[in-house]
Order: sequence, then C-alpha cells, then structure tokens
Amino acid sequence: MSNGWVLPEGILGEAPAYTPRPFELADLELLLTGAYAPLTGFMTRADLTSLRREGRLADGTEWSVPVTLRIPRALADQLDLENPLRRALVLTDGESAPIAVCDVTDMWPANDGAAVFVGGRVGRIGDGGRGPFQRLRRDPAEVRGMLPPGRVLCVIADRPLHRPQLAEIAHAVRTLNGHLLILIPVGESSVGYLPAEVLVRTIFAARDRMPPATIVAVPMASRGDEFGDALLRSQVAAAYGATHLLSSNSTLAGNGLRVLLSRELAYDNRDGQWRWRDDVPPRNRRLALTGAEIDDLLDRGFPLPEWHTPPAVAKELVRARPARRHRGLVVFFTGLSGAGKSTIARGLADALRETGERTVTLLDGDVVRRELTSELGYSAADRDANVRRIGWVAAEIARHRGVAICCPIAPYAAAREQARDMALAAGAGFVLVHVATPLQICEQRDRKGLYARARAGTLRGMTGVDDPYEEPTNADLVLDTTDLSVADSVQEVLHHLIESGWVELRRPTA
Repeated sequence: MSNGWVLPEGILGEAPAYTPRPFELADLELLLTGAYAPLTGFMTRADLTSLRREGRLADGTEWSVPVTLRIPRALADQLDLENPLRRALVLTDGESAPIAVCDVTDMWPANDGAAVFVGGRVGRIGDGGRGPFQRLRRDPAEVRGMLPPGRVLCVIADRPLHRPQLAEIAHAVRTLNGHLLILIPVGESSVGYLPAEVLVRTIFAARDRMPPATIVAVPMASRGDEFGDALLRSQVAAAYGATHLLSSNSTLAGNGLRVLLSRELAYDNRDGQWRWRDDVPPRNRRLALTGAEIDDLLDRGFPLPEWHTPPAVAKELVRARPARRHRGLVVFFTGLSGAGKSTIARGLADALRETGERTVTLLDGDVVRRELTSELGYSAADRDANVRRIGWVAAEIARHRGVAICCPIAPYAAAREQARDMALAAGAGFVLVHVATPLQICEQRDRKGLYARARAGTLRGMTGVDDPYEEPTNADLVLDTTDLSVADSVQEVLHHLIESGWVELRRPTA
C-alpha cells in the first residue's frame, strides 16, 4: 500500500464499493502517487475548516485547494466509523475495477442533503495499471530522479502545441538554461474535443520541435474551478520536480515555483520566425490562430497552415477530428408525445440511407423502451436512466463514425445534456432538434390515446399533463409541425445538417 499504510487483515471483506466522479478519480491517483504530498487521503472536516480560515491543513501544513470525496447517503449508511473493519470504502474506476481503498475516519452531510462527504487516508489495491500510455504515467519520485540538476521548466500541455507555443517554450528554456518537463493531463476521457490518448500523440508529434524534454502523463482533471485547478496544477508541477512554470496565470505563486508568464507571439512574414508581438510590425505580422479558428478549419476539412502548425501535429489533429462530413453524429429529437419526432426521424434516416455515406441507426423511443429499457418505469429517475442509455448507445455508434438518430421525449434538460456530453466525449457531433409542436395539437393527434387516459386520470406521469417538459434553450433547430408537413420537416433537418457540414446529400438519380 502507498503512504506507508498497511491494511488491517480482513478490512476489505464486505466493504462497499463506489466509483468517484472523474475529477475525484484524478485526485485519487495523485494522492496515491504522492503528487499531492503531504496529503495522504481525502480531507476531513477539520482540514477543510482550517483551510478556509487559515489557508492550511489542520496540522498546520500549507495547502491551497479542497480535495474531497462525495458519496451517496445510502452508501455512507453502510459505513461504521467506530469499527475499523467496517469503515473501509473500496474505490473503483469507470469499469468497476478496484483501484484503492479509503479508510473513512470522518463523514459529514453535503449541503443538498442527498450526499455525504467522507475523509480519510487512501491506499492502492490491485495492479493500478490501466489505460493507454501507462509507460508515461510515472510517479513524482521516479521523475525527480530522472531530472538533471538545475532549473526545470514545467509546461502543462493541456492542448496541442502549435508553432507559437513551441517557440515560446524554446525561448523560455534558453532563457533559464534549464531542462524541460512536459506534463500532459490525462485524467479525463477527453480534453476539450480530444481524447487523452490523442493529446499525448499530438505532444509527441511536436517533440522534434522542442528542446530535450521529459514527458509525463499525469491524471489531472478539471473540477470546473479555474483558479483552484491552476493552484493544484502548480502543486503537481512542484511535486514532479519543477522549479519554474510557464503559465498565463499570474496567481500561481507558491509551492516553491517561480512562474514565467506567457506572452503573445506573432509570425513574422519577413523571415518566417515567431517573435514577441510588439517586435513585429503590423504589416508583417500574422497572429496565432485561435482555438475556434483551428476547430473551424478542421470541421470544414481545410488544412491547418504550416506556418502555424507542424505537419506531424496537424496529421494527428485531422485523424482525431476529421471534417464533419466524415465524423460520427448524434441527431437527438426531443418533444412531447405526438409532436412528430418519430415520423421526422424515420424520414431523416431514410434520406441519409439513400446517400450510402455512413451507417444510420434509428433509436426510436418506443423501440428502445421495448428492447433496451423495458424494466424502467416513468419516474423522473427512470426517465433519466432511459435517456442516458440512449445517449450511451448513440455515442458508441457515433464513435465509429456512424449516424445515430434518437427520438425519445427526453423531458429533462440535465439528461439531454448528458447525452450531448457523451457524444462529444466520443469525438462525435451532437445536433439537438426540438420538435416544439404545442400541447394542444399533440392532444388533438393523440394517436396512442395517452392524453385521453391522462385527462381521465387513468394514466399518471404523462409529460405535458401532470409531469413537466423542460423546453430546450439550446436547441440547434426548432420545428413546429402544426402547419409543417413531414416532408418539409425532414427537409428542414437535412438543410441544417448540410449547411453545418455534417452531411453531403447525394441521392442516386432515377
């Protein structure tokens, strides 16, 4: 076990298991490797209280950001803090494989009352070696032993390195006369639109353009707090032996690091060199492409300019993010029962199949209920579970560059967003179509007789009657089929997909 902790015999026995959230899994791995030293586990209430009041842990050790673990209340009820053999919590990865155990010594309720925070030291169980590029996931102590003496400049490469970033890194290394340490965050299934393994490949594709470097994959993940994330990154960089950190964030002092602030460079047309922006006259200046501009070029299938991106890096980006017309896609229809979702979806599926460009899978709401989610009811939790399953299947179809067309009611915004997130994490597109046919028109159609039963009180939980429908505020396309024919509705969707570059409609001639 890590942290010098030896598990008491029999402590695992019937210990409950839990899969933490992605950023908590990343925190767990950093705790296990010693990257969060002096922390040896998730913080207790005493640590959090001291941190908020004094900026240090309960034992007086300096620290900056909460590192906590939140679990469901029902799971917490299975733990007994008074019994050393019944306070162990097994922590598993996303595939439910055990990776660590937490010796829970403190519990307290979360503000929402539905969950509990737990604190206690952690220790590794199992082999701990899963996922691609394991050879790059070195512990801080091992990396510190590999680094040469002297200054070490750390760059946290959470995005591909293009020529302006590479030029700035080279300049900083020369200025410091130090060694380069590249830390690649791999604590999430995807970073931006890139899977973590693709990000690693892009960094290696740029290796011949940078000074000699030590490259390490580190399980860092965002917790949605830019300032907190930055402070934890500086903590990790220091643990891995960095003396300096190249960053655009000026608030990262501490942890023994000196911060070099990133500056804007410009491409000089006179000799093809990257220089500080103010050193290049405007008439000779090309500014670095923004992330949105790079995404747009990739989406449209245009090559990234060589003056900005090394060809080897561009090749990896094109492989990971091909033009939209060659990428997987989830078209997600949502709307009330009787709005016309299934009819339009079937028409769209037929039109796309005629082109033969990509495989097309229709996940109709009723068919899914029969074949995939037959055991689920119509409670809020079951409705969400139904949409999550549809979203997962659709994302896997799109991961392999097929088109998945989904048409559940999907009444709740949070579940629809989960479906979107799964598609984007799979490297696919997601188009949300709100079939916004008014309730009155849907009731007039009532092909299945559901509204009549709901109004008569023989059917409970009918969306739009006695269960809410949360109208999308971020739909890519809105259709009202009150006066719009099925054929015209299908054409509206096709037009949107063509205009946004997702499909090229080429039907065979008669």
